[in-house]
Amino acid sequence: MMDEVKIIEIKKSVFAENEKDADSLRKELKNKGVYLLNLMSAPGSGKTTTLIQTINRIKDKVRVAVMEADIDGAVDAVRINVVTGVPAIQLHTGGMCHLDAEMTRQGLDHLDLDNLDLVILENVGNLVCPAEFDTGAVRNTMILSVPEGDDKPLKYPLMFTVCDLVIVNKIDVMPYFDFDLERCKEYIHQRNPKAQVIPISAKTGEGIDAFAEWLVNEITLWKNSKF
Repeated sequence: MMDEVKIIEIKKSVFAENEKDADSLRKELKNKGVYLLNLMSAPGSGKTTTLIQTINRIKDKVRVAVMEADIDGAVDAVRINVVTGVPAIQLHTGGMCHLDAEMTRQGLDHLDLDNLDLVILENVGNLVCPAEFDTGAVRNTMILSVPEGDDKPLKYPLMFTVCDLVIVNKIDVMPYFDFDLERCKEYIHQRNPKAQVIPISAKTGEGIDAFAEWLVNEITLWKNSKF
């Protein structure tokens, strides 16, 4: 009989517990003066290249470290460490397509937080799962690359809803794709009217200064704010 089947809302309880962990982690990081940025995107959007360009512009102003999350491999962490010289660690998720607050905390335990102002978490490449879990970050950001199409905000609403900043990457190839930047911005703002949008090319460096300025300004405002 249908009424004899016990239904357990696991998903809801998991999210609720994670939100508590995330709030606790945010408070701990605030007390240490460490700003955590969560960076999300689909695979191949240019997260690592964008980070390298950005870090090289701000590393003399703020003390930076990076946590690279992937199902396997350490290519990105090694690349960031070699090219920028900042601390970078690799997080393996054991097959999971996202990071939650506890997993983020485990990564932070391997960084010298007393000598950092900013930790950038490069989340697992995925437009669904990472958006569902609060990592304890101050801000959520994501990269949308031009080849993915300007309709992604319509197809993956939660990702664009939870992000404070959307970086549109690979604008250097926009003439070769059916991508309308203004239409994309309109779709983003349909999901999230408060989201900022910064167009960049991680390859040429166009727009990276704007993202670097946004990030440094964010850290300054956050350090001077009350939790």
